[in-house]
Amino acid sequence: MAKNVKKSKEYRKPSQFQDHQVKGMQAAAQKRESSSNPMLLITAGLVTCAFLFVYYHLLVMHQMTDLSNGLTMPDQRVFGYTVADVEALRGAMDADATGQLNYLHKTAGLLFPLLTALFSMLIFIRWIPNRQMRWLAWAAPLLFAVTDLWENFAIDSLFGADLNEGTVALASVLTTIRWVTLFITAALIIGLGARRANKALINKMAEVRNQES
Repeated sequence: MAKNVKKSKEYRKPSQFQDHQVKGMQAAAQKRESSSNPMLLITAGLVTCAFLFVYYHLLVMHQMTDLSNGLTMPDQRVFGYTVADVEALRGAMDADATGQLNYLHKTAGLLFPLLTALFSMLIFIRWIPNRQMRWLAWAAPLLFAVTDLWENFAIDSLFGADLNEGTVALASVLTTIRWVTLFITAALIIGLGARRANKALINKMAEVRNQES
């Protein structure tokens, strides 16, 4: 007959549980720290983009109206403009004013779309795990950057050559597309950020309830 083997239960000391818990907390802390470092850089980049938007569109471009008898620059006309609008600007702006607009396009007008596209794509890498969805999200900032840079050249050309409906229509369409893609990019970032914040809050509340129980 087979011998009955009495199984003995293995009990862990309380210190073993504490060590295991401490190690788990340390591993979780290290994981959070390693994942937060890139986010700090991306967040700083997005804040820089927001600062450039305020500086370029809300401050400097608004000040350009002082050089155009109160007329808004083409860059600011979300719904486009006509040949008559551009002719009015050409009549109101002298060579110094158009030179100032061209300088803005080559400085803040260059940095803003490039940095916005770069850091928007980086944040989508962090927040969108699905590759196909990530490519769809990338389309907005990429199209914004290309359109914005193209628009700068198109607008500058309106002040240095004879006007025709084709060149004005091209610049007008580029301006509208640029604003639409910028709004879409900002909406994606805000929407994804709000979703992640809401998810983190729900998980935190669940952890608190589990600890209380």
